[in-house]
Amino acid sequence: MANSPEELRAQTHTEKRTIAVLVDNEPGVLARVIGLFSGRGYNIESLTVTEVDPENRLSRITVVTSGTPMILEQIKAQLGRLVPVHKVSDLTRIGPYVERELALVKVFGAGEKRVESLRIADIFKAKVVDASHEHFVFEMTGKTDKLDAFIQLMRPLGLVDVSRTGVVAIQRGAKGL
Repeated sequence: MANSPEELRAQTHTEKRTIAVLVDNEPGVLARVIGLFSGRGYNIESLTVTEVDPENRLSRITVVTSGTPMILEQIKAQLGRLVPVHKVSDLTRIGPYVERELALVKVFGAGEKRVESLRIADIFKAKVVDASHEHFVFEMTGKTDKLDAFIQLMRPLGLVDVSRTGVVAIQRGAKGL
């Protein structure tokens, strides 16, 4: 029997997901997780990793990826089967969560462009963390789309360089990963 138009749309539309993975902090774990994505042609839009429990040597990997619902379920299942993985949580699906990213944005400019970059930074609540008579380095945290908007506004004003951390996220409420 042929699939209905609704079923076909559900199979082909893509979604963005934020997935948190608790893993052993040991050599090669990150390579295995990345290998799972690259070996199957999945894209990683953002990746952050840090040790979160030194006593038990556990690290948290936060991955932002996109795909069809079926592909995203496959990714979670395959992550869960990797040996050093303790838990896989799809933060996008389990309920409300907080998501942030940090960016350092270097802007070169003098005169009106310099004044305009400071005005926009103030609107976005970006902090000046380095400055000279020729440049500023702004520090900004927030959701990815907010950082993207700030960076786009800095382009015509003399954007020189950008460094971003990638997304970090945590579930709201008292429950942990």
